[in-house]
Amino acid sequence: VQLQASGGGLAQAGGSLRLSCAVSGLTFSSMGWFRRALGKEREFVAAISWSGRRTGYGDSVKGRFTISRDNAKNTVYLQMNGLKPEDTAVYYCAVTSTLIITTKENEYDYWGQGTQVTVSS
Repeated sequence: VQLQASGGGLAQAGGSLRLSCAVSGLTFSSMGWFRRALGKEREFVAAISWSGRRTGYGDSVKGRFTISRDNAKNTVYLQMNGLKPEDTAVYYCAVTSTLIITTKENEYDYWGQGTQVTVSS
């Protein structure tokens, strides 16, 4: 199983970025995004069920970020709008073998390499 995250970069506060995570070797799994800011623990950002019908978000991103997926492309997306400097972090996508969405880091089985998002004020 391989996960390839992309789409990170530099954005100004109030701007937008879209992250992508392409998955190979596994289908029909719920997926999530986490992030780790410098000096902080990894934090749950968003998750989506394998069908795409159920989603969940961390409190700090609700109303600004949207997770979606295209199962035909085996790819999950994270649309990030209204970016804030505190969104600066390395963002990781992950796959869980459970069919429900979960916020728990230890319930994810495979992880991508991470992509850096930097938001300037």
